[in-house]
Amino acid sequence: MSASDRDRPVRPHQAHAASFTHNADEYAAVRPGYPPAAVDLLVPSDAHDVLDLAAGTGKLTEPLVARGLHVVAVEPADGMREQLTARLPQVEVHAGTAERIPLPDASVDAVTVAQAWHWFDEPAAAAEIARVLRPGGTLGIVWNDRDEDVPWVSAYDALLHEAAGPQLARGTYPTLGNAFTDVLRTDVRWEHVLAPEDLVRLAGTRSYALVLPPDEREALLERVRTLVTTHPDLAGLDRVPVPYVTRVYTARRR
Repeated sequence: MSASDRDRPVRPHQAHAASFTHNADEYAAVRPGYPPAAVDLLVPSDAHDVLDLAAGTGKLTEPLVARGLHVVAVEPADGMREQLTARLPQVEVHAGTAERIPLPDASVDAVTVAQAWHWFDEPAAAAEIARVLRPGGTLGIVWNDRDEDVPWVSAYDALLHEAAGPQLARGTYPTLGNAFTDVLRTDVRWEHVLAPEDLVRLAGTRSYALVLPPDEREALLERVRTLVTTHPDLAGLDRVPVPYVTRVYTARRR
């Protein structure tokens, strides 16, 4: 099971999804962005109008804008939208969900979804995304997974997995339905460099950590802090390269 799989709990989705609005500043500060090679895969070179769906604080929106694309962002959480607007005031931002996208039919060339597909009702979201995409348009879905082949990452994720409890399994590919074809997965390996304390803060941005009672949340973060400061591969470091495997899924609207 990958690190991002472990971040997908079976506890009620609404409470977990809503938790992000209260911790959006931490999310913006310590969550990784996406490597250029992954962003290049998500949007075809001939695209112009792009919807960044469940855009969060703009971790993916920003590099899309930097490529000269016309980007519209849709995000349900108030706190996330506030961070996104402060970060990218030039971007058109809407409140909305994957199941009810506030855009006209056939209005975009590409839709991107970063670190969020697991929150969606897949059939409803796939139908809505197909509705707003132009024929032949592209859906790009991306997840950052920590590389658990690295021993300290495996130990770190084991602590988070223990806190998360039973997990929601995910298949090899997102389920997109008959409106899409040419589904392809590509992996991109890279490193996100953090200070040791930021690794502790990163653990605190997981949805299951956000909904824990305060004493349990602090106990979890203290266990993570102990690991980060005592593990032989991390002790004494002032900067930690966190290895990621970014999973990019692309599909074409029929």
